[in-house]
Formats: sequence, structure tokens, C-alpha cells
Amino acid sequence: MKSRLITAAVALPVLIASVIVKPLWPLFVALAMAAIVIALYEFWFLCRRVGARPDVVVGYAAVAALFVTFFYNWIEFLYWIVPVFIVAALVAEMLRGAPFDKMVLSVGSTVLGVLYVAFLGAHLIGVRTGFDTPGRQPETFWVGDAYLSHTLSTHLLSFFFLVLMGSDTGAYYTGRALGRHKLAPTVSPGKTWEGAAGGMAASLAAAALCHYWFFPELSLPAALALAALMNVLGVVGDLTESALKRGANAKDAAQILPGHGGLLDRLDSLLFNAPLLYYFALYYWR
Repeated sequence: MKSRLITAAVALPVLIASVIVKPLWPLFVALAMAAIVIALYEFWFLCRRVGARPDVVVGYAAVAALFVTFFYNWIEFLYWIVPVFIVAALVAEMLRGAPFDKMVLSVGSTVLGVLYVAFLGAHLIGVRTGFDTPGRQPETFWVGDAYLSHTLSTHLLSFFFLVLMGSDTGAYYTGRALGRHKLAPTVSPGKTWEGAAGGMAASLAAAALCHYWFFPELSLPAALALAALMNVLGVVGDLTESALKRGANAKDAAQILPGHGGLLDRLDSLLFNAPLLYYFALYYWR
């Protein structure tokens, strides 16, 4: 517990500053990219434990292309990047030569790792830059009579992290105090339905707080609906990563964060929610 608090005390101020301090937008992008690169390596480490041979060169080349795509919000380029990446992964594994008995497993781990960690996670970079274009006058948004300026990306990311952190905190403490009924005992024995309910309540409270505190442009019904869906996806993402670790017979993806495991362990609930936030904002305000 002590190491968890120390890690949070060091990391949270940096993350908060990168979100709310306008000139520090490059810091958020750099943090997101670094976290994705490390989390992807951790995912591939889990894959190697079960005999896969992920192609790091092809994989990280695809990651670099995804970073550029989401930084400039050239979403249409995904129609090129994904097919080329899949073909390259298959060809590279074929060129490795025999034995081919692990080819399906190896190519699958390369492709799944990039799509699961990098493709999903890179949507947060798109949120940071897509609604506040670096290097030029930011785009303007209108919602009725409400004018949205460059603060939209800051508000979106603040909402995102407050809701998910509130959900995690509510689930943890409610589960410890009241948890009796297991949510998914074969995947994550520590999670309970009572904790899930506490997490949902906390996420809804955080969404309402965001609406009244700094985000009135996002209507309260939309904020609550978005928070509820984020909570569900966060739990599913957490359980999915737990199942992956169980498949690799690992307690944590890594030990890079004292008390928290690896970066993949911290990103599990964020990854499923990053595309939700991006596309919600894209269609809600445009």
C-alpha cells in the first residue's frame, strides 16, 4: 500500500499538469507515447511466456505510424496502415523461416499487441491534439450558444481521468468494506459485485462533479451516460488484462511501477475507453 501511494504521489502531479496546463500538451503526448511503447513491450513479454515470437521491428514500425496518424488526426490513413501492417507481420514471420509451428501464435501476438495496446491507446493522443491543433489557431466548436475553444481537449481528458480514477477508487474501497459476492472468480478473485456497484456510483458522481465544476458544455445526461459506459468498459478491460496474465501465468505484466505492477496493468481500463472518448467527442461536437 505504501509503495502504491508513493508511486501515485509522484506520477499523478505530472499527469495532471500535462492535462490542465496548456503549454504542457507535448508532455502529455510524450507520456502517452512512452506508456504505450512500454505497455506493448510488456504485452509481448507475456506472449513470449507462452511460446510466441512477436516481431518487435514490424510491430513498433506500425506503432510509429499510428502515433503520427493520431497526432495529426489523419484517421483515414488507418485504412492503409492496418492492412499493410497485417501483411508485413505475416511476410516477416514467413521470412524467418522454419519451424513454422508457432507462426500463427507469433503473428497473432504481434498484430494483437499493436491493435490492443497501441491502436486503442493512441486515441488519447488524438483527443489531446484533435480538438486543439498544435501550431495554429485551434478549431472552434459551437453547441447552441456555448462557445468551445481550445479548452475542450483539456476538459475531455480531465473528465476521462476523473471518472476512471473515481471508478477505481470507489470499487477498491467499497469492495474491501462490503465485498461478498465474486464478480469473476476464475479471472480476478478479488473483484466483487459490491465493488463494481461502488465503482459505478463513484464514476457517476465524478461525471456530475465534472459537469457542474468545469464542463457545462457536456450535458448532465450525456455525462452520466458516458461515465456509466466508461465504467463498464473499464471493468471489462481490467478483467481482460487479468485473463491475459492468467494465460501467461503471471501476476503482473511487469514491476516497473512499485505497488502497481507494469504500465499495462495501469492502462487496462483506459485502453478500452480511449476510442469511446475520442469518437464520442468527435460526433458530439462536430
